Amino acid sequence: MRVAVVVFPGSNCDRDMHHVLSEFGMSPEYRWHEDGIPGGTDAVVLPGGFSYADRLRAGAIASHSPVMDDVRRLADDGVPVLGVCNGFQILAEAGLLPGALVSNDEPGFMCRWTEVVVGSTGTPFTSRFSGGDVLGIPVANGEGRYHADERTVRELEDAGRIVFRYAGDLNGSAGSIAGVCSEGGNVVGMMPHPERAAEPDVCPPGAAPMAPLFESLRAAAAA
Repeated sequence: MRVAVVVFPGSNCDRDMHHVLSEFGMSPEYRWHEDGIPGGTDAVVLPGGFSYADRLRAGAIASHSPVMDDVRRLADDGVPVLGVCNGFQILAEAGLLPGALVSNDEPGFMCRWTEVVVGSTGTPFTSRFSGGDVLGIPVANGEGRYHADERTVRELEDAGRIVFRYAGDLNGSAGSIAGVCSEGGNVVGMMPHPERAAEPDVCPPGAAPMAPLFESLRAAAAA
């Protein structure tokens, strides 16, 4: 399975993501933001970091990078696309996901383990979870509070498009939303970092709570 890991100026989680994708039997390839995504790509990941130093707004400049034309085309074609942290911010700025990511209620940079509750399992990244699963996962951001009006949040709930919620009120996110998906379900954005919670060696003892996310993606390619 060929997975494009898109690298922007300021990305800093691309190597972590590349490593974990490889560990789960996939074939990740770095794609610079000025380059295209080649044919035969089975999935796209926009990793975390601080693209363009978060100038203007987190993800705002990166959302206009040349590579985003290919990301939009592949998303429209049903190819799985995952945005993590800054990647989620970029997808929201690009209009591929609803809502916006704004400054957390708690000032400054938030870096800690938290818990999320699985919502939708109907995406290429969540099919191996069970709805209601409570999972430990790290967050690391300053602008991770999901913002949308009440109507949008209600529509996301009714359509089953809330992929992850925080188990508590972590940062003031509307509806405690930690991740959402597109109408087609193939585009997923999440603020927590699954690549940091997918291997037992870097998780609390005996845990790898986000391994099913990568197993889900691998299974989607084999389907």
